Amino acid sequence: MKNSLIFCKKVKIHMTLPLVNKFKDKQTLSRLKNKDKEVFIKVYDDFAGDIYRFVYFKVGHVEEAKDLTSMIFLKTWNHIQNNSLTSSSTLRALLYKIARTSIVDYYRETGGKLEVSLDDDDNHLEIIDENHDLEGDMDKNADLLRIKNKLPLLKEEYREIIVLKFVNDLDIDEISEVTGKTKGNVRVLLHRSLAALKDLIKEDQK
Repeated sequence: MKNSLIFCKKVKIHMTLPLVNKFKDKQTLSRLKNKDKEVFIKVYDDFAGDIYRFVYFKVGHVEEAKDLTSMIFLKTWNHIQNNSLTSSSTLRALLYKIARTSIVDYYRETGGKLEVSLDDDDNHLEIIDENHDLEGDMDKNADLLRIKNKLPLLKEEYREIIVLKFVNDLDIDEISEVTGKTKGNVRVLLHRSLAALKDLIKEDQK
């Protein structure tokens, strides 16, 4: 009986945390909607680094990435002021969604080609995901450097979802919202992306 009570408490805590996070997210969105500049600065401090990294991996140039990141936060601020937000929307997903369209607009205006820049002295690629071991999906002899070197050889759709999931640590729901794909399609795309990356690693080892 005592063990059952402990189990119930653990389950309750586990189930409550996502609800708390959603509540905090809705609170933040509400304050932004009311033009609370203080909370906007906090949002910028919390997310600017990740958004910049996502943009930098796409454009490959520091100054352009910085300018685009500033523009993305301004667009997000304006979007929140001028649009109703559904309860299922997360602020992080909204930022990435606007970042994604801003990058497409940037390349449309400049006539350039979408790129993924994976590393330099100031912007290092780090794979961060507690629930999925990306390197574990590769051959044991394939180190992180080899993975990074092969990512640019993948098609843009595959590179993007790997960066979103394993570099910027978005969950399946957020990637679904950012890309406009169903959660099922996101999982399939993620599986195909990892399989394609694994094939490239194997070819390199032959």
